[in-house]
Amino acid sequence: MLKTEIEKALAVLKNGGVILYPTDTVWGLGCDATNAEAVEKINQIKGRSSDKSFIILLDNDSKLQSYVNDVPEVAYDLIEYAEHPLTIIFSGAKNVAPNVISADGSIGIRIIKHEFVQQLLQRFRKPITSTSANISGQPTPQLFDEIDPKIKDSVDYIVDWEQELRNNKKSSTIMKLSPSGQFSFIRK
Repeated sequence: MLKTEIEKALAVLKNGGVILYPTDTVWGLGCDATNAEAVEKINQIKGRSSDKSFIILLDNDSKLQSYVNDVPEVAYDLIEYAEHPLTIIFSGAKNVAPNVISADGSIGIRIIKHEFVQQLLQRFRKPITSTSANISGQPTPQLFDEIDPKIKDSVDYIVDWEQELRNNKKSSTIMKLSPSGQFSFIRK
């Protein structure tokens, strides 16, 4: 069943579609992070401003250098030793859609440790976006059942994996990391 869900989600991503999918944190809306039109679809679904940046997900920290100009060495330690999902904001984003990148040129990246998403990323071979599955300004749903029907009706595919889970997950910790290795917490 996992393999089938990966195949279905993969087909949607390759065609520029938007998926509703489980992550290591909350349910997310995802698309090909290199496809500006797909990213704009998520903004429309969420009713969100086009000038807000996105988090992207990667399956392995060895891929960081493909999407960030200068990865400080400490980033690898932070990722390795993080006990909870950690999103790091790096300066100098590259090789993603312009509407994924923040106005200051930075990008938030999380190395995901979640079976479904890791396998999807390995097959897709590109980063995918991750933003909470809510209408902009509304609370972040903790469970699949709490996701607004408007969101469910607007996506191209809803992944049939972990929908029944009842353990509340929370959003990732967000840390900003400068090229010099200095870091600060944005969200704990």
